[in-house]
Amino acid sequence: MSSQHDTIVQVGERLRSYRIGKGLTPDDIANSTGLSRAAIYRYESGQPIKVDVLGRIADFLEVSLTSLLGVGSEYTASAVTFFERMRQIEASADHISVLFGPISYLLTTDEFDGMLRQVLRESVPSGAADCEFFDTDLDRIMAILRSRKEGYRARRPNILSLVSSAELEHFAQVGFVGRQGFSGAELDARRTVARAEIRHIRTLLEEQPIGVQIGVIEDSMPGTSFQIFRNGTHSQVAVSPFRLGMYPNVRIGVASISGDQESVRLHQQVTERLWKNSLKGEEAAERLDRILNR
Repeated sequence: MSSQHDTIVQVGERLRSYRIGKGLTPDDIANSTGLSRAAIYRYESGQPIKVDVLGRIADFLEVSLTSLLGVGSEYTASAVTFFERMRQIEASADHISVLFGPISYLLTTDEFDGMLRQVLRESVPSGAADCEFFDTDLDRIMAILRSRKEGYRARRPNILSLVSSAELEHFAQVGFVGRQGFSGAELDARRTVARAEIRHIRTLLEEQPIGVQIGVIEDSMPGTSFQIFRNGTHSQVAVSPFRLGMYPNVRIGVASISGDQESVRLHQQVTERLWKNSLKGEEAAERLDRILNR
C-alpha cells in the first residue's frame, strides 16, 4: 500500500506527464492559471498541492481531477502522456508482466530504436489531420522511450514477456515497416531488421538472463496490449492501443492505467493462463528457429 508521501509524489508525476503530453512548458501552465512557474516545478517534484489549485490546473489541461489524483483509472488519448506514465511507473516497479506485440519494447535492441523513428513517421498518412504537429510529438515520444529503456537496463526489474508466434511470423515476413508498399531492396532491409529482433529474443531464450522470462504463445491473443506493474504489494495495470512494431500506432486510441484490484486480478489471470500454455526455453527457441528459417 502506498504511503501518503508516495501518493503526493504520484500526483506530481501525473501532472508532469499530462503537461508533456500537451506539449506545454511549466511557464504555459503558470501563465494560464495565475500560478508561478516555481510553484509548478514544486508540484511536479512532489510537493503538496491544494485541491482547488489542482482543479484549476486540471481544467487547463483538460483532464479530470480524479485522473490527476489517481482515483480510479487514468485515461489518456496521448501516446506522449501514456509513455511518460510508463516511464514513471517502471522507475519503481519490481516486476513487469508485458503483453505487447510483436516484441516487448524494453527487450528490443538499440538497432530497433535506430529504425523506430522512421517507422513511426512513415505510419502517418500525408493527409492526416494532425500530420503537421506529429514531428514534435515524435521527438518527445522517442526521448521518453529511450529513457524508459535506459531505466530498465539500469534497474533490471523482473520482466515476464508474452509474445505471439503468429505476430512474430508476420513481423518476419512483412518487416519493420510503418505502411504497406515496400518492395525490393528496401523490403529486404526491413525484413532484416525484424529478423534481427526475433534472433535477439531467441538469444534471450537460450541464455536465460536473470530476471527475464519469455513465453511464446501459439494460442489466440487479446486484441489490446497490456502491462502489469508490481511494486511490493502495490499493483497497476496499463491497457494500451499504442503499438511500436509493424504498422505502429502512436496517434489514435485511448489508453488507461488502473490500480483497481479487480482489473489487476483479471489481467493477471489472463497472463497466468497464457504463460502456463506458452512455449518456453528450448521449445520456444525451436519455434523461433522455424520462423527464421522460412
